[in-house]
Amino acid sequence: MSSTIFPPQDWPFLDARYHKASEFYRLEFGCKVWRISVDVGFGCPNVDGSIGTGDCRFCNTNSFMSSSNRSDRSLEDQIESGIKYIGKNRKVSSFVAYFQSATNTYDMVPRLRALYELAIACPGVLGLIIATRPDTVSDEVLDLLEEIAERTWLTVEYGLQTIHNRSLEWLKRGHDVGCFYDAVERSRKRQLRIGAHVILGLPGETRQDMIDTAKELARLSIDSVKIHNLHVVRDTALAEDLREGRVVLQERSEYVECVVDFLEELPTSCVIDRLSGDAPRKYLIAPMWCLKKQHVLRAVECELERRDTWQGRKCSG
Repeated sequence: MSSTIFPPQDWPFLDARYHKASEFYRLEFGCKVWRISVDVGFGCPNVDGSIGTGDCRFCNTNSFMSSSNRSDRSLEDQIESGIKYIGKNRKVSSFVAYFQSATNTYDMVPRLRALYELAIACPGVLGLIIATRPDTVSDEVLDLLEEIAERTWLTVEYGLQTIHNRSLEWLKRGHDVGCFYDAVERSRKRQLRIGAHVILGLPGETRQDMIDTAKELARLSIDSVKIHNLHVVRDTALAEDLREGRVVLQERSEYVECVVDFLEELPTSCVIDRLSGDAPRKYLIAPMWCLKKQHVLRAVECELERRDTWQGRKCSG
């Protein structure tokens, strides 16, 4: 790049050294926007026997949602209560409904259509985020998402975690990276906005392995990324691994260094929706440092400043 001192020429994000989701939403919608997570009781093919049983190594779907957003409450009630709470505490009046828990394309198309349409019909909801697995998006499902995306803002988020098949196998994901490539290709043909979830600190992955995942996301021009630290919640295979000493988790300082390495490889066009993962205290076993999310965010910002680096600095795209 032409500059070795921040900010480089034509840097678009003021003082921020990475593409924050809050800034993206402000520019995309012209106002402050907040996500409302909802749970409508979707299942998962890696639990019900379609692909496997016992879920992914790290997964306890109960840990994804607060008690206020449970599938035994109606979708309208979840959105309404979220709007009231967030609107009061964050002074926000515009929202995106985030279908977060479990696999949110894993149902018949008529039910998917009804739920998605119900969400975007709620006052104050400007669009949808649909989190799912890359192996549960049939052409019929993607046709539905394409149709809705022509009328409202929409992102489909795929749980990639890593590009390395040996790690996907260890995670018991039930799919390989080829499924992700296929889902991205078919989504791109429909001009859908695409997000990806990744996990840093997987056992057996080197720093270069993680950087290679970032480089692939850059090559594929993924629109947004959620970056998570490997963390352990109760009632999972990963919890047993930790108890038996088969897994060693990253310290915060090591994780922060990995995040900055990762950001350097992503193009500035890629929105960073998340920089760390956590779980409610009653579910989380380790590491406890991830509960202090703002401390983690600040540590990443400090490391970017210490290195005098920024998102995209090493991106070749």
